[in-house]
Amino acid sequence: MKKSEALFGIVRIPLDALAIFAALLLSYHLRAARIDLIPNVQLLEEAQSLPLLRAYITSFVLPSILSLLLLAAFFGLYVLRTTLSAWQEVFRVMTIALLWVVGVIGWYFLVRRELFFSRMLLVHSVLFLMIFITILRAAVLLLQRLFLRCGIGVHLVASVGKQPASHVAQDTLKNDRRYEYVGHVPDMKALKQLTARCRPDLVLQTDPNPSSKETVMLIDYCRSRHIGYAFLPPVFADVPHQLVVERLGFLPMIRFCPTRIDGWGKVWKRLFDIVASIVLLIILSPVLLLLSFLILLTDGRPVFYVSRRVGEHAERTIPVIKFRSMIRHAEERKRDLLLKNERRDGPLFKIKNDPRITRTGRFLRRFDLDELPQLFNVLAGHMSLIGPRPHLPEEVSRYSLYERRVFAVKPGISGLAQVSGRSTLTFREEVRLDLQYVEEWSFLLDFWIVWRTLFVVIFRGEGS
Repeated sequence: MKKSEALFGIVRIPLDALAIFAALLLSYHLRAARIDLIPNVQLLEEAQSLPLLRAYITSFVLPSILSLLLLAAFFGLYVLRTTLSAWQEVFRVMTIALLWVVGVIGWYFLVRRELFFSRMLLVHSVLFLMIFITILRAAVLLLQRLFLRCGIGVHLVASVGKQPASHVAQDTLKNDRRYEYVGHVPDMKALKQLTARCRPDLVLQTDPNPSSKETVMLIDYCRSRHIGYAFLPPVFADVPHQLVVERLGFLPMIRFCPTRIDGWGKVWKRLFDIVASIVLLIILSPVLLLLSFLILLTDGRPVFYVSRRVGEHAERTIPVIKFRSMIRHAEERKRDLLLKNERRDGPLFKIKNDPRITRTGRFLRRFDLDELPQLFNVLAGHMSLIGPRPHLPEEVSRYSLYERRVFAVKPGISGLAQVSGRSTLTFREEVRLDLQYVEEWSFLLDFWIVWRTLFVVIFRGEGS
């Protein structure tokens, strides 16, 4: 650890204490002066139960400073080598302030059995705590970055191994001011030569093997010379955002997480699907009835067509419901049309002017209305509102291992590929977009896709 890192880590403690003291003192004086920070409005009455300043400092301010510093330490705000982003640090400061005010209210109500002497003072205190602590920590961060620009506190990093460090690792080391990447060497001999020129603070091994003699020698070399040793994951180095650090008992473990739609993400996404599908089915029920009657009147029965598609994890097929847009026994005629398939770039089958589509079906497909019954699939849990489009088993049987990654999540009515080009995309581009959704899922992305879907439908994109 660099001395400057320890210095900046330690200095945060007295600065936080100063910020807390200033925030609580300012809140006291504002309440005593009946100022509630609302311009030209006076809502506060004269404080009757406000203690004297000396009693306020000794009985409330000093215990609050101690409790807030302990909370900050518990939340990891005083680790000397922090890896938190600025936004993560601000969020933790806000959390600490809110926990503190809950603790104060609980102490006065449950232990002292009385109300706190000023509610507005507490409101001001929380606000000023967040502002003052954040400002002083930002000042420390800016000063630390200034030192790093001058080369003070920078960690020299070298990588060792038969394979070079991944481009993600190299880009991080080159762009992060805390590090200076001094290069990659293939073996111990080259590392010793590099160390003679400039002693690195950290050595990253790119191909660790616990049974390898080279790995054991490298670790012993670093430990004997007090050089930091670390290793990069030998697999999944291209997707570091999908690696989760966990513990197997006392042992650290790196687990690959194929999608963010896991744990609570999966729970909340399912709840959203249930609520949204129910609301949409209620709103669109007149449209569903009208389209059913139109198909029955023009093309006869059946009104619906059930297609067996491959579902989540590719473990089973699911019944995907659509309004029938093709003639009866259309699947039997598909064999005669295989030579006319326009999708030569992958396993999918697509004809622009498919002769099996009925006149009503063309209208339905033009506005994607044939997909509306899939809301029942969403409600039943077969599909999601947003996800990769489900494909036929005979198509999926020709997928590569790379392409089968899209089955990490439930298929959807709409998806990132559908709002990014639809049938104009090549199969490889469609898979790339579906995998991007699987790996980078968020509720914000889901809402954006829903919004984009409305525009695609309104502007009459070609149906899928």
